[in-house]
Amino acid sequence: MTSVPDKIVDTAWRLIPTPIARRLRAETGKRFSRFVLVAIVGVVTSQVVLGILTGPVDINSAGAAGVIASMTAALVSYVLSRWAWERTGKPDLLREAVPFWLVSMAVWAVLGLTSHFASVWAHSEGYTHLKKHLVVQGAYFLMNCVTFVARFLFLHYVLFANKSAVPVGPVGPEQVAAPDPHSSHASPAGPELAPVEAARGSDTGPMALVSGDSGPPRS
Repeated sequence: MTSVPDKIVDTAWRLIPTPIARRLRAETGKRFSRFVLVAIVGVVTSQVVLGILTGPVDINSAGAAGVIASMTAALVSYVLSRWAWERTGKPDLLREAVPFWLVSMAVWAVLGLTSHFASVWAHSEGYTHLKKHLVVQGAYFLMNCVTFVARFLFLHYVLFANKSAVPVGPVGPEQVAAPDPHSSHASPAGPELAPVEAARGSDTGPMALVSGDSGPPRS
């Protein structure tokens, strides 16, 4: 059964002109287009959480609100990023999960500082609560766009890079495949058939004695 994200991606491909879609369907373009969807979901999640914390909840620290919002979005992004790079099964703790969350922590720090300084600046300008809220949201969104590019480069070229390719090297004697006995290029009379052919072609072989073709003629 096709998943909901795959259906959304397929629908988006139909809306893109064919020449552009052909380039985007290359490996990097495919991952980038999927990560765009991941980023959109992550940004929406973080913006909603940030709006709730700085709006109805009215948390005292805008920096803390930014960190909480980015942490929530990172959890969603991690799950969807594994889908974007077609990673299945249990994730590798040291090679995948830990690096992802370390980078996410750096992003949280950047977004938290962005929210904090945006709030301080809006407060120094004497903005109302609504204007202050909009300034923080706007600064947070712009920094999300910057970190989006950095996160994609890290995920595509470092974390989820395809490292399973076997390097091409000189072929040694032990790497030469044995000939296929059923192949049309195989010799019709291999070494294993030589004794049989020798027996058939010999006048004094066992087959000759059985058939009675050898020995003195009968009177």
